[in-house]
Amino acid sequence: MVSLWAQGSLATLASVNPDELGKAVTAIEQLDQMRIGLASTLEGSPSEPTLDTFKAVCAPVGKKAKEIAATNGWQVRQVALKYRNPNHAPRTALEVQALNQFDNNRQLQAFWQTDREGVHYFRRIDVQASCLACHGAKNRRPAFIQEKYPSDRAFDFRVGDLRGMYAVTIPQIQQALQTSP
Repeated sequence: MVSLWAQGSLATLASVNPDELGKAVTAIEQLDQMRIGLASTLEGSPSEPTLDTFKAVCAPVGKKAKEIAATNGWQVRQVALKYRNPNHAPRTALEVQALNQFDNNRQLQAFWQTDREGVHYFRRIDVQASCLACHGAKNRRPAFIQEKYPSDRAFDFRVGDLRGMYAVTIPQIQQALQTSP
């Protein structure tokens, strides 16, 4: 069973255009399918991933997340406790709490939360078998990762582990909060 839930003020959540909420879910689901599809190209490959592999498999996901954010006026981030890129470290207590909720409930796929900054949509990212080519055992990481990311924390994962999450903030809610009594 998959769980999806909302936390925060329902009145505040209701004040956001439901089409905008649906648009966020759809965009992130498409982004995750893109991630899974690109990563699947690594399955069964006898060669070690290289920087070119990264550019073909991982970089397009980050680029697409930035495109989604720019197109919609949202903030879209990939966030993880065990991050490789320091830009993916949690920035707020809310992000840490969201990651902990996913970590404590493997059935939880996504949830909404509202606060003064906006409506936040969090969607889990799970490790696929193909992810282990770069995120498996620490001593088996590709050379380019060891060189490019000396402070890497994104290893020793197993299939099905929580890799991280997509964090979307829809700031339009700020206007509703400012105008509500």
